Amino acid sequence: MSPAVKPGAVSPLMCLCPSIGLTLDCTRMTLPPDFAATMETPLRDAFRAMRDLEAGAIANPDEKRMVGHYWLRAPNLAPSREIADQIHTTVEAIKRFATAARSGAIAPPRAPRFTDLLVIGIGGSALGPMFVADALRPAIPDSEALQPHWLDNTDPDGITRILEPLRPRLQSTLCVVISKSGSTPETRNGMLLAQAAWRAAGLEFGKHAVAITGAGSQLDRQATEEGWLARFPMWDWVGGRTSVTSAVGLLPAALMGLDIDGLLAGAAACDEVTRVPDAAANPAAMLAQMWHAAGGGRGARDMVVLPYKDRLLLFSRYLQQLIMESLGKRLDLDGRIVEQGLSVFGNKGSTDQHAYVQQLRDGSRNFFVTFIRVLEDGGDGLMVEPNVTAGDYLHGFWLGTRQALSENGRDSITLSIPRVDAFHVGVLIALYERAVGLYASLININAYHQPGVEAGKRAAAAALELQTAALGSLNSSPRTAEQIALAIGRETDVESIYWLLEHLAANGRAGREGDTFTAVQGD
Repeated sequence: MSPAVKPGAVSPLMCLCPSIGLTLDCTRMTLPPDFAATMETPLRDAFRAMRDLEAGAIANPDEKRMVGHYWLRAPNLAPSREIADQIHTTVEAIKRFATAARSGAIAPPRAPRFTDLLVIGIGGSALGPMFVADALRPAIPDSEALQPHWLDNTDPDGITRILEPLRPRLQSTLCVVISKSGSTPETRNGMLLAQAAWRAAGLEFGKHAVAITGAGSQLDRQATEEGWLARFPMWDWVGGRTSVTSAVGLLPAALMGLDIDGLLAGAAACDEVTRVPDAAANPAAMLAQMWHAAGGGRGARDMVVLPYKDRLLLFSRYLQQLIMESLGKRLDLDGRIVEQGLSVFGNKGSTDQHAYVQQLRDGSRNFFVTFIRVLEDGGDGLMVEPNVTAGDYLHGFWLGTRQALSENGRDSITLSIPRVDAFHVGVLIALYERAVGLYASLININAYHQPGVEAGKRAAAAALELQTAALGSLNSSPRTAEQIALAIGRETDVESIYWLLEHLAANGRAGREGDTFTAVQGD
């Protein structure tokens, strides 16, 4: 990057990044007088840790893994030629497959081309692709664009709400299943119900299916055995919440006709800017410092994300996972109990001015705001009043809200970009990925594992095992939860057994009369 476009600071709390079209204004944040001095050494250590991470160090010590999402948009920085080649090969394969699927060169057996796209995933395998799709979807898609639909939960009613309207078009629907292991319950369940819908329509699911998964996984083996249309890799050095610039995000975007080259270019450009080891000229480092100051390095205040653009509505949901799954940790890297975290919530401006801005201005001071400001209005420039457009109103609401909060001593950050396009969406993704990594170093936690998520999965599996045991103990004689617990040797699980059987009874899988349960005939 030439000196002419190097990021620069015009004040200690404002960072201008002309090469990526980004301005970060933190002048409405309250900092301790000695904050810059106290952060100097921790930031230097954080920059060093980030350099080591990008060079291929084991940055996820719990799982003994490298952390390589930055290589996805700069393969030349990967620590081995093999990894660089895998990234290049995958991106080119995505482009070829998407072009062929959109044009009809790859077509379903009973339709001239694919018209719809069903994506099945959970967490980062859904939130990232959904955010990109919603942010970049044109008002009128091109004639070859596949129309997206998402299954991102194991709610059977929610799945039905997606699949039922699709049934008349299943013969022209492509299904992308995303799971690193292939055994994630929510994704597996969604896939099983989707497969059933294709079978009911007399269609072979494999002729409509693509897998994005780890090599040799359960899903990878299934896709191979059933002759699915294609398989794309998920690597163990890319976590789900940082996977949006891998096949996870790129394939759905390419099938929709979105600009994945622009997305990767924006992320790469932002990575270059945020690699600069200068806290005042690095917007990710500045964000990490502001988070630290706002919450005392303990996440003591929530972050409210308010993008003043409808296209960025899903950004706060995307950031919830990226930030809260990365930073919400019980132990630090030294094994001490720290119970760290940074809570994130938000919707969009100016909608929130009619929702919770009242509390932000006059209520509890347990938050700071991140405004995201988009300069170009887009849409219809019709004057709704003399010399005033709808976009002027939106911008005025941002400015007024920022001022109203400031007048009442409420902290805020403003991040400005020129427009919502593929390049600048890539910038936003990379900016927050880097800020999370730097902040994690400042508070000495592992941002790249998720033991709490894994514990939740184990607990869910144990609950289903308990359900099987309880259901197996039912007979034609009415029995209470206490009696069932005693019969199966689970006396301490009476409450859970009651809730499990109550759910089964509500769905016709167990009889219920008052607080007693019986087996359903033929169950």
